[in-house]
Amino acid sequence: MQFLFCLICLFLYPVFSVGQDIGKKLQAAALAFEKDSQMRYAIYSLHVVDGKTGKLIFDKNGNTGLPPASTQKLFTSVAAFEVLGRTYKYKTDLLYQGNIANGTLQGNLLIRGSGDPSFGSWRFENTKQDAVLREFRNAIAGLKVRQVTGGVGLIENGWLQEDVPGGWIWEDIGNYYGAFASSFNWRENQFDLFLRPGKREGDPAEIVGTEPELNKIQLTSEVTTGKVGSGDNAYIYLPPYASRGRVRGTIPPDEPRFTISGSYPDAANQFVFQLAQSLKNNSIQIGLPDSIVPVGDTTSMKLLSSIYSPSLDSLNYYFLRRSINLYGEALIKTIAFEKSGIASTEKGVELVRNFWGDHGVEKAAINIIDGSGLSPQNRVTTKALVQVLQFAKTRPWYNSFYLSLPTYNGMKMKSGSIGGARSFAGYHTSRSGHEYIFAIIVNNYDGSPDAVIQKMYKLLDTLK
Repeated sequence: MQFLFCLICLFLYPVFSVGQDIGKKLQAAALAFEKDSQMRYAIYSLHVVDGKTGKLIFDKNGNTGLPPASTQKLFTSVAAFEVLGRTYKYKTDLLYQGNIANGTLQGNLLIRGSGDPSFGSWRFENTKQDAVLREFRNAIAGLKVRQVTGGVGLIENGWLQEDVPGGWIWEDIGNYYGAFASSFNWRENQFDLFLRPGKREGDPAEIVGTEPELNKIQLTSEVTTGKVGSGDNAYIYLPPYASRGRVRGTIPPDEPRFTISGSYPDAANQFVFQLAQSLKNNSIQIGLPDSIVPVGDTTSMKLLSSIYSPSLDSLNYYFLRRSINLYGEALIKTIAFEKSGIASTEKGVELVRNFWGDHGVEKAAINIIDGSGLSPQNRVTTKALVQVLQFAKTRPWYNSFYLSLPTYNGMKMKSGSIGGARSFAGYHTSRSGHEYIFAIIVNNYDGSPDAVIQKMYKLLDTLK
């Protein structure tokens, strides 16, 4: 019996030894990280557990809520997989109402959206702008219609006109990463703005065009030419549903055309404009081609065509790999719609927090107000992030989720970045075969973001 006990001890000793060794190494690396001059006025949190046993390996401020930036997307992503399902798809319908006679539709075309964030996106073949416009154009042509007397109406279908989440800052709204989600999204609600800088620092930079052409939106440039190598420091200030906006900041000199990307103030209006252009180019006229018309009685409407999004696992791939905020805001509203019939950020946040509360994560550890992490008012803990990753590892869709995580520093992890905050959360298997699940958040560091990221990598290198 003693012999058997000794054998068991000899077998388990390396496991305990490695756990103790990695904990000590992390403690030493964390102390060095804390003493760095960039961290003098900062606060950070690091939580690490064994990927197989769940045993705590290291914790520093693991229960302290901090702005997580885009690592917050993990809460939305995993909840969406579990609530909506890996194969969930959005559907966008083209319908019409009215009578058709002699090649004329006496009535309106209608769009019924479901919040699809990929509608018109260049990332998927069946949702690309040209594919969508061609499908709808062919469906209308199939009616033998050459004229629509009315226009295009939008059926909201339970989505509240509550578009920009609370806490988003003015500098973000109007730029591509600040695109808000509504019942109808188009081209990821993104357009490109082309600027021509001057030759010298301080010269004005002029607007030379957009792609696509914008509908009834006037942008004024207050951008100036910066120093050589200064990069993109220009921002678009364009509120939701506005027709006027300004562009401010600097861009580098000596480029014939410098591109920055903005977000549509009204994606549905932009789509109607582009659809009308596409129809006109194919000899189909719309009476009101550049604005959304009111929708009246819909009892007599008839379906013309439906376009489905890629499945959730494909959407999630880009949500996490490219950190697209729009996808997170659409997903959290979709969770609200599917569970309550009302698509709102507030309801979605409540449901996501409740979901995690039901799965062992304290709700107080997830004080969020959006689905993407863009708001600097969000507060989450690294322990909660690790718990989310642990839960995902137990689910049948885990492989799809794991594949969607980017690779940084040779580790599978989601990154996060907003002003004064950097974060990572993910999985790593060491050279010796030990699995770790971890999350780290740094707030209020001093100096270069790139420099602090490299120091975070060095700390995480302890797990290799």
